[in-house]
Amino acid sequence: MRIVKLTQQKKQDILENLLKRSPNQYGSFENTVNEILDTVKKDGDQALFAYTKQFDGVAITQETIRVTEEEIQEAYQKVDAHLVEIIRKALKNIRDFHQKQVTYSWFDSKPDGTLLGQKVTALERVGVYVPGGKAVYPSSVLMNIIPAKVAGVDKIVMTTPPGKDGKVYPVTLVAANEAGVDEVYKVGGAQAIAALAYGTESIQKVDKIVGPGNIFVALAKKAVYGHVSIDSIAGPSEILVLADETANPRYVAADLLSQAEHDEMASSILVTTSEALAQKVSDEVDGFVQTLSRREIIQKSLDAYGYILVADTMEDAIDTVNEIASEHLEIVTKNPFDTMTKIRNAGAIFLGEYSSEPLGDYFAGPNHVLPTNGTAKFFSPLSVDDFIKKSSIISYSREALGRIHEDIEDFASAEQLTAHANSIAVRFE
Repeated sequence: MRIVKLTQQKKQDILENLLKRSPNQYGSFENTVNEILDTVKKDGDQALFAYTKQFDGVAITQETIRVTEEEIQEAYQKVDAHLVEIIRKALKNIRDFHQKQVTYSWFDSKPDGTLLGQKVTALERVGVYVPGGKAVYPSSVLMNIIPAKVAGVDKIVMTTPPGKDGKVYPVTLVAANEAGVDEVYKVGGAQAIAALAYGTESIQKVDKIVGPGNIFVALAKKAVYGHVSIDSIAGPSEILVLADETANPRYVAADLLSQAEHDEMASSILVTTSEALAQKVSDEVDGFVQTLSRREIIQKSLDAYGYILVADTMEDAIDTVNEIASEHLEIVTKNPFDTMTKIRNAGAIFLGEYSSEPLGDYFAGPNHVLPTNGTAKFFSPLSVDDFIKKSSIISYSREALGRIHEDIEDFASAEQLTAHANSIAVRFE
């Protein structure tokens, strides 16, 4: 793994290289995605069935597009009972964490005749997209459905591409059922996003779409934003480890590779103040790569977006961490809690050598749907807040309005909005 002396220019070069992975850089696919969206919007189910046959090699109909209760029970027979128990344990941790995020309506009534407040309402219908294809991610199923469930969403709809047998992966179905999904449909890709955004004969339009997917799914979500809400445009996976000389190089190397195996565009970066640690981590990475099952993907990821950056001071290292604003940040320093107070930008922060990133992916409870590509500077992890909306409440008595009506009329007149002023004035004629 390459070791680089950190300078201002090198930091800038790395940031530019990482940003090349953004979905915003894939405009060449937009025409294809827009054509799919328009066709589904116009032709509904007919387009869904045709695209599923074209892309997934599966023939579905109005009778088979929705997963049945019998298919869910069949899935339980195919999933190891021990794995089901693990899913249930993870589900409890995720649910317990997200229940602490719940916010409630509030009202502030005063003796002067004014009442102000905020009404919190869960979204009515949410679509959860779950990828198929190369890998199965029941953990993502839990992370997307559970906060919606905790928020009180009325109807949670999941779409996922079918396998060659025309069925949904059993473990995906089991995770969705355990999390409390209401409807599951066998359709994937941009066509699934179109169905959720516009509605078809079989799939009712939703209010918001969440969940990861390939570049076609990401661009489709971007295109339908405005017709529906979305969570974010997810980019490739990222991990950044901030470490000093006290870190265990074997642990650090293993953690860097945990994200490199996702795909060739994943980013794995170590920022350290120790040249000795940098060399040891590089050696450990080289050793691990030879033994891991996805070594070809890992090596391509490391060659393109893997770095070991050696900084002169911890202050320089922390500045770099904040500039990169990684999806996952591990802090393995002498006092990680103190170091954490200086971090402004990260999707999730893991403290200490026994808080490895996969702990957050699967089990700890905080959501693993995180901002990528530097968007941790202004975005947050998926949460209960993503599945609610807030309405402001305003109530004034005649007496309360009477004390201020002239101020409002004058304000409106200053903006030359006489109808605004008149709306207040008529009450005091």
